[in-house]
Amino acid sequence: MKVLVTGGAGYIGSHTVLELCEYGYDVVVLDDLSLGDRNAVDDRATFIHGSTLNTADLAKGLDGVSAVIHLAAFKAAGDSMIDPGKYTYNNITGTLQLLDAMAEREINQFVFSSTAAVYGYPEYLPLDENHPLKPINYYGFTKLEIERFLKWYGDLKGLKFAALRYFNAAGYDPKVRLTSLEKNPNNLLPIVMEVASGMREKMQVFGNDYDTHDGTGVRDYIHVSDLATAHVKALKYIQDHNELTVNLATGESHSVMDVIHMAESITGQKIVYDLVDRRVGDPAKLYAHSTFALDALNWKAVHSDLTSLIETTWQVYNK
Repeated sequence: MKVLVTGGAGYIGSHTVLELCEYGYDVVVLDDLSLGDRNAVDDRATFIHGSTLNTADLAKGLDGVSAVIHLAAFKAAGDSMIDPGKYTYNNITGTLQLLDAMAEREINQFVFSSTAAVYGYPEYLPLDENHPLKPINYYGFTKLEIERFLKWYGDLKGLKFAALRYFNAAGYDPKVRLTSLEKNPNNLLPIVMEVASGMREKMQVFGNDYDTHDGTGVRDYIHVSDLATAHVKALKYIQDHNELTVNLATGESHSVMDVIHMAESITGQKIVYDLVDRRVGDPAKLYAHSTFALDALNWKAVHSDLTSLIETTWQVYNK
């Protein structure tokens, strides 16, 4: 089976491509390298330097393809609030052009990298798939709009799709087969690793007066290899089902200081930080569970304990 992975040179994308290649899929990667790294793409995959916004690139990428895994997107929540037009064009317009190109070629299997940011402020915890959808940043809004487009394309064009919602991807391939660092990371763990490895002098901790066990914000973290496995399982699922919307999470959560303390223990380095004011829009706690993913996909996280997340990340940053 031939599969196109958009954004396949990125952090999550390259791990997903690796997993697909391990399962024997014929993989094509389409990536403009604005966030990805060509060296991160498995040698078994065909690479196309291009964009979902370019019809010629889409024609080349979709040639002979039976399914698409769509990971190409801008994802910085704060940046999306400053430059929403950039996110509209890249995330929404790019996806619609991809869906139309697929419909023209009667390609009807689509796995979408969504986000738990579609939920917004938690009204209860852990989040489940029935939680109200009220995104609080424009990035989350773009992903929710795409989910809604997928339902319409399902009804009108026969699209079979899976939308995978998750927060805070972290870690690296446990066998250290992928070592490309994220460009301009915004998530906590790579920033901690940059301090531990000397790439940056110190980091910021945003607030220590939340209603949590140590006053710092609590989140769930999911290992990128677990996410890669879920994308492959979702691809298999939609071969026999019309649609799936599912959380990918561990059901566990860790505070900012939990991560810092564990990182200091594993790396043997002091993580220097400045305590600063809270960021607008940051809830005290945000985490989900994946009961439905276990039922529908027979999927659960196996690499996502905090020790594994930090150890596999340090293996790469320590180089």
